[in-house]
This record gives sequence, C-alpha cells and structure tokens, in this order.
Amino acid sequence: MGDAALGGVYVHLPFCPYICPYCDFAKWPLRRSDAARYLAALHREIDLSESRRAENIFLGGGTPNAYESAQIVDLLARLNERFPAADAQQEITIEVNPDAVRPGDMEAYARAGINRLSVGVQSFREEESRALGRRHSNADVERCVRDARAAGIRSISVDLIFALPGQREADWIESLDAAIALGVEHCSTYGLTIEPGTRFERLYAGAPERFADEDLEARLYEIAMDRLSEAGFEQYEISNFARPGHRSRHNANYWKNGSYLGLGVGAASYLEGERSTATRLLGEYMEAIERGEPVPRERERLEGLARLGEAMMLALRTAQGVDASAFNQRYGIDPLVTYAATIAGFIEAGVLERSDEHLRLTRRGRLLANIVCGAFVTLE
Repeated sequence: MGDAALGGVYVHLPFCPYICPYCDFAKWPLRRSDAARYLAALHREIDLSESRRAENIFLGGGTPNAYESAQIVDLLARLNERFPAADAQQEITIEVNPDAVRPGDMEAYARAGINRLSVGVQSFREEESRALGRRHSNADVERCVRDARAAGIRSISVDLIFALPGQREADWIESLDAAIALGVEHCSTYGLTIEPGTRFERLYAGAPERFADEDLEARLYEIAMDRLSEAGFEQYEISNFARPGHRSRHNANYWKNGSYLGLGVGAASYLEGERSTATRLLGEYMEAIERGEPVPRERERLEGLARLGEAMMLALRTAQGVDASAFNQRYGIDPLVTYAATIAGFIEAGVLERSDEHLRLTRRGRLLANIVCGAFVTLE
C-alpha cells in the first residue's frame, strides 16, 4: 500500500436513463449490456490500481443510481478494499437522480458505508425541471431525502442551477426556499453554462434573448448568497454552501490542490503533480481494459507560473482565500510579493481584500470570480 493518502477517489458511472440538454459530461444512454460490460472493466481498473488510503470516495456520473443498489454495494466493497479510509472522517458520496431511486436503495447505500448524498435537483419549479430535461417531481425529491434520512445518511446536498431561460428572481427564490425547507445540509448553486455540443447550445444560437444576461445572472447569484446565508449556510466556496460541519471533503480537496485518482471513462486524476484525463471514448476505455492495457490518457504537468497561477485560482475560490504563509511553505514563493502588482490592482478595484497573510475575494469579487481568478492563471 502506498504511504501517502489520496485526497480522494472519483469513480465515473456514465450511464443515464435520459440525456439532459445542458450536460456535456462523459455520458451515454443506459443500455444494460453496455452498463454491465463497463462495470466489469471498472472493477478490473480498480483491481489494477495501487492500493492507497483515501480521505473520500465519490461516485459520480452520469447517473450512478442507474445501477442496481447491489451493484453499487459490490463496487464500494472493491473500492474500500483497495482504498481504505485514511481517517475516521472518510466521506463517501453518491450522486443520484431522484426519479431513479428505488425502494431499499438508501438502506443498501448506508450499509455499504455511503454517508453523503448529492441529489441532482437543478430546480424545484417543475416547469423549469422539464425545460432542463429532468423527469423527477418534487415528490420524488422529498421521498429521496426522507429515505436517506431514515437510512441514517447524515449529509445530504442538492444541486441547483440558476440563470435558466425565462427564469425570474421570484422563480429562483422559490427553488432556494424549497431547498432550505427540505432541511438539507449542503447546497451547490451553478449559473447555467452553455456547453459546446449540447442541445442548449443550439437553442441559445437560435434565441439568445431567452437566456439570462450577465446582470440578471449576477442578481440571481447574490440572491443565493443572501438567502442561504440567512438560513444558516456558510458559503465556503464560490458555488457551495454548507451548514456547519457539512462542507464536502471531496470538493474541498480539489480547491486545496490535493491529490485524487479518477477511475472510469473521462475521469481526471491529479497525482504527483501530473494531471491526466482518461479517454472520453467509451469503447476505447473498455477495450483497453479488456486487453490488459493502460487506459489512454491525456497528460499535463504544470510548471512554474502556470502551476502557481492555478493554485492561486483554486484557493481564491474558497472563503478562506489564499493563505500566503501556507502557500509559501508549499510552493516556495510569497504570493503577496510575486503577484503584488496584480493584487494591488484588484484591491483598488474592490474585488480582492487583504487581511494580514490572507487574500480573499470580496462580495463584488465573487460576482467576477472567473475574471479575477483567471487573471492569475494567464500571468507569465
């Protein structure tokens, strides 16, 4: 077993009962024969991986609960054997679509060690859900959460998307209030992104006026910050809000530039300073495993300012921001000196603030986070 613990293990389960028009993840319509063949290949990849302790395991997709709960239990048994818990706080998450949850699923998940649920809600307004291609009802969401609670799953998160076509401020408030009323511990809110190759890209090209402009998107984001804060959530990252004690270890590991292993088609890894992404071609992934060959991967090793800039960008996404002392200890430079001119300009513009050794986005900075964080990545 390797000495250094992994920050996380991500496992991609790419099959969906239906394909949503905004999604560009590596995913395929559910066919039982493909799903069974893929799972066998995934088991093989796990068995061939170096055994290391892991702080968290995340089953993402796709729609992981398109698989039967017995298959998920078997998969987790293999993962737990190969990647045992690094500590008593190990987090094990599964993403679920509410309409695909079956009776008994949550009890099986809990027995297998899953202690966190990420529910793909996207909107509590059912007309918006339909526009997003979703097929669940609010009753499905409520039943999913109720079953998870009864099974003893202690941490439940919901994903919500704002800046949808035709969405008004009152519509977004309705979704946020429904999530709060549901009593979940975590909420991730994402502005709609028009991804290349999706049906939404074609819709946007034909009728861009149906989509939110930047001003409306900013107002909706501010509403989320205010509404969730008033309800007792802390915004610990640009898109993520948690009740005390329920921050996602999986998410936090990415932002601290921690190590992680990605298993499955299209899954990304960050190990020993190298980023790599497995092929997004399903057939190529399965055939490589079946032939006993390494999964084809694209690889990248960031060096110099590119590595430092990415670390700055990731840290600035968090509420803590950049801890200059810790940054210096890890990367060997003082970011307050190296980036002094850029930082000064952003402080003057009111998008960054400095407190002793910490550098953080201001509230206005969070609205312009892509620009501010991106500036450090592009510096040479």
